[in-house]
Order: sequence, then C-alpha cells, then structure tokens
Amino acid sequence: MNRLRAAWRLLRVVLHILGGVWTIYTVLPRMTVLQKHARVQVWALAMLECLAIKLVVKGSPPVHGPVLLVANHISWVDIVVMHATRHCRFVSKDEIARWPIVSTLAGAADTLYITRESRRDAMRVVHQMAQCLRDGDVLAIFPEGTTGDGSTLLPFHANLLQAAISADAPVQPVALQFANAATGQISFAPCYVGDDTLWQSLWRTLRADNVQAVVQFGTPERAQGRDRRAWAADLRETIAGLRA
Repeated sequence: MNRLRAAWRLLRVVLHILGGVWTIYTVLPRMTVLQKHARVQVWALAMLECLAIKLVVKGSPPVHGPVLLVANHISWVDIVVMHATRHCRFVSKDEIARWPIVSTLAGAADTLYITRESRRDAMRVVHQMAQCLRDGDVLAIFPEGTTGDGSTLLPFHANLLQAAISADAPVQPVALQFANAATGQISFAPCYVGDDTLWQSLWRTLRADNVQAVVQFGTPERAQGRDRRAWAADLRETIAGLRA
C-alpha cells in the first residue's frame, strides 16, 4: 500500500512539474513581475501538497525587499518550501542551469547562478546580488554551501553576505526543519546528503507520511559594523537558536 501511495504521489508530482513548464511558456510571459512571483508561490504550495508535506510557518516572512534570506540547507525540497512561504531569488550552483526541466523552473523563479570553485565568479555574483538588493529584491542563500541531514548545522561561508553589507540591506535568518507531525521528531525522509541521488531522496520523501516542513523566520538585522565573517557566525548561532 505504501508503494502504491508513493507511486500515486509521484504521478501527481510529474504532472505538476509538466504543468509548471507549460505555465512558464504560455502564461508567465503575459504577467507582471508581482503576478509571476505570486504564481511561483502558488505553484510551490501545490508541489508540497503533491509531496504530502505540510507547511508550518512561524515568524513573519518579508512583505517586500530589499532583504537577503539566509537559511540552513537540508534538501532540494528547501527551495520549494521557501518559495511556498514567499517568492525569493535563490543563488544556486551553475550546474543547475544545465539540468533539463529543473533549469526551466529555476529560470522562471529568476535564479542567480554562481560557479562555486571560482573566486572571480563569486565576486561577480556578489556585485550582482548587491545591485538586486538595491533594486528591492528578496534574495535567498544557503551559506552552508551544501546540504546536511538536518540534525546539526554545518559551518557558514561568509562570501555572499558581502552583498548585503555593500548594499546596506537587512538579512533575515530562516531556520528550516523537517519533522514527523505525529511524533515531533526530525524526519530524515527529505534529506539529500552524501551519496543520496535525487531520485532516492524523492522516492524516500514520497513514501513517508506525516512529514511537515517547519519554517521559522527570525528578525531582520543589519551588519552594524560587523564584517561578513563575524556576521556569518552570528547568523549561524541565531539559526541554531531558532531551530531549538
């Protein structure tokens, strides 16, 4: 029965993704920017429903920009979860731009791409992010740089925080957790870490029941004289506190 339920959920996910691609090419071009953002949020909420993940939002998502959302990273589902709470422009590794279908969805959400191994490209992206913040955008980054299993936080990389410092823009910490709604314990089903493939993570997620995504928004803050490394350390501590 569990496999049949998972297969049904998978079918819904595939159809929803295909519907999203159709919307990108036929509907979004006729929309305003705000309408596009709202449509992305509606799509993300529906995707969580297809995955049978309940969304629990605590705190206050930003109403408008400029703001840089800084969150811990557990899974590919994180992006869907955060879009479901509030549309934001993610900074993602450039290889995603070469993934079929995924790149189309990411492009529709105005994703910014970075070559992680290149210091020069990191500087380019920081300048681009700073300009986006000056223009009033809501950006989002995962400063851990990779996914963890959700039980602890990895060290935070500080480079991209320079954009908020340069633009004198606020940063809002965001704590992400997946939990079993019945027991309150951490759910590892959506994890995408280590040797996991995307398919393994997806299938494990589809087979799980009572999964809820808990998103805790902290209080926006400014650098207040801190350099990016000190700020990154403080944000990590804040997010750890939000998760607790």
